[in-house]
Amino acid sequence: MQYVTLNNGVEMPILGFGVYQIPPEETERAVSDALAAGYRLLDTAAAYGNEEAVGRAIKSSDVPRQDLFVTTKLWIQDAPAEENTRRAVEASLAKLGLDHVDLYLMHQPFGDVYGQWRGMEAMHREGLAKAIGVANFYPDRLLDLVVNNEVTPAVNQIETHPFFQRVADQDLMREHGVQIQSWGGFAEGRNDLFTNALLSGIGADHGKSVAQVVLRWLVQRGVVAIPKSVRAERMAENFDIFDFELTDDQMAAIATLDKGTSLFFDHRDAEAVGWLAKRRLDA
Repeated sequence: MQYVTLNNGVEMPILGFGVYQIPPEETERAVSDALAAGYRLLDTAAAYGNEEAVGRAIKSSDVPRQDLFVTTKLWIQDAPAEENTRRAVEASLAKLGLDHVDLYLMHQPFGDVYGQWRGMEAMHREGLAKAIGVANFYPDRLLDLVVNNEVTPAVNQIETHPFFQRVADQDLMREHGVQIQSWGGFAEGRNDLFTNALLSGIGADHGKSVAQVVLRWLVQRGVVAIPKSVRAERMAENFDIFDFELTDDQMAAIATLDKGTSLFFDHRDAEAVGWLAKRRLDA
């Protein structure tokens, strides 16, 4: 495993296991399989509805807690946001069965972002999270948060894959000490990613699958990746990316796949903002 060092000195595995869209009834088994395959970074969120299952898998595992890097996320909080952020943090920790997480992210750049961030800064000071960060922040919103607050986000988890590469976003994050993390690294198979001729050809050169090529491409860019799978053999395949390296020419060729736009939804789009802003969690 390779690690990145966050802006507060915390070390984070560059490859982990995500549980987005894994049903709660399948999550415990999937996380247990991931831990058995060697993953130590686990990424969940209150909005995924499977924190309890992740917690059960952690509890039943023989992997020491100090060897795990656990991430969960804060959903948009109603006013008073700062107070409700604490409630959300405590609810997530209770579901996970943990006394702290390694990384706590603000899931969406909406609502009372400043109130939520103040709440997150407080729980960071208290040791409930070793690091705090954000997700889905475009450069303008990220920079606004950086320059107007005490703690700079350690991570920004954003849609990043061969068709939306976010190079300029990563450059800005690097300038301000924010680690880029990818969600949707495989673009959920859109644009026929898994049969893409360029990626398939690069994979053939190395005896690797398209998925392994994509993950290797992310890692070589310094992007933390959290691929998801419910199949143990695919988890093992995704983990097996540290024994080869893409050439400069191959990295440059993959750069030509960038379309520069989201394949899912734009967090600056008014309709998307309205849809997300109306969603609330029961917890």
